[in-house]
Amino acid sequence: MRYAVLAGGKRLRPVLVYAAGSALGAGLDALDACAAAVEIIHAYSLVHDDLPAMDDDALRRGRPTCHVAFGEAMAILAGDALQALAFEILAADHGHDPTTHLEMLRTLAAACGSQGMAGGQALDLAAVGSRLTPDELDRMHEAKTGALIRASVRLGALAAGCSDTNTLDALDHFAHAIGLAFQIRDDILDVEGDSTVIGKTAGKDAANAKPTYPAILGMDASRARLDQLTQEAISSLAPLGERGKELAALARYVAERES
Repeated sequence: MRYAVLAGGKRLRPVLVYAAGSALGAGLDALDACAAAVEIIHAYSLVHDDLPAMDDDALRRGRPTCHVAFGEAMAILAGDALQALAFEILAADHGHDPTTHLEMLRTLAAACGSQGMAGGQALDLAAVGSRLTPDELDRMHEAKTGALIRASVRLGALAAGCSDTNTLDALDHFAHAIGLAFQIRDDILDVEGDSTVIGKTAGKDAANAKPTYPAILGMDASRARLDQLTQEAISSLAPLGERGKELAALARYVAERES
């Protein structure tokens, strides 16, 4: 479990928790449990995604994947235990009113389940060798990648005590846009990136006949869509004014990252 969580990585999802919560006035300590929970959920999802029955990958964050290092059975158990630990941490965070606390737990659970990461991964596996439409590709990644990113931003806002519908909607629009932007950039890096830089096996999606944005839209159109989503994300932060500058910086980072 420590091997999976503490191996480095971008920590984008917890940073989104902190940026969203801080923009709405929360102290960092009030955001720690949410930040830890989303990163642990992300780590569990990577352990399971890398398994031979899923994406069958041997490299993650620049070193052997969990099942390569410890065996397949132990990797499955580590992923199961990490998912449980995330909810244990969030459930033990008693600094919120009961209604908000329940909504935080529901938000994280929904991001993990059949309408979130698990469902998105199922769509991804079913799509191998198929040519999806752009809308179908969006729907797959809105679940597989985007759901936890949206949950991260929403958890930060909830932990800050935000109940304003307009603010929550603006933040969700932001998170939806960067969730898709993140995946498009990931797909571009799979084509152009260096395994030693991106920390995972470059070219794996093409080798496995997985539908990607470059494969379906072409590289130029993928870059244009990435730019459009980044601007959409930044524009959605207008209601926050100066308070949204860290979130805007994260949107740019998502679009420009090299790993």
